[in-house]
Amino acid sequence: MKPMKPTKKSTTSKAAPTAKNPDRVRTTFSKEFKLQAVELLELGQKNPTELAMELGVRRNQLYKWRDQLKAHGAENAFRGPGRLPEEQQGEVERLKRELKRVTEERDILKKFTAYFGSHLP
Repeated sequence: MKPMKPTKKSTTSKAAPTAKNPDRVRTTFSKEFKLQAVELLELGQKNPTELAMELGVRRNQLYKWRDQLKAHGAENAFRGPGRLPEEQQGEVERLKRELKRVTEERDILKKFTAYFGSHLP
């Protein structure tokens, strides 16, 4: 099985105006590419250094992908940057609302103790 080719993404966009090297091309890899690369690493038919050179990645990147796959499983590994899974987004929003409410309660209690603390004999 031959892994897919990585895609290259330029960082010369407006998102990176202060980059040290604006002509640098950043390579991004698809989820399928990463899964196939880890599968080839796990087969052990080639030395990890040779495999990394063939795929055009650093050897330690292969190990990082393998660890991510083991930690999160094939379904949740390599989700990329961005949002959390939908089932976790609801929990985050609930916790943010609760934090806001508790912070408001704390601020009210601080004001209450400051006001009545200064008026007690």
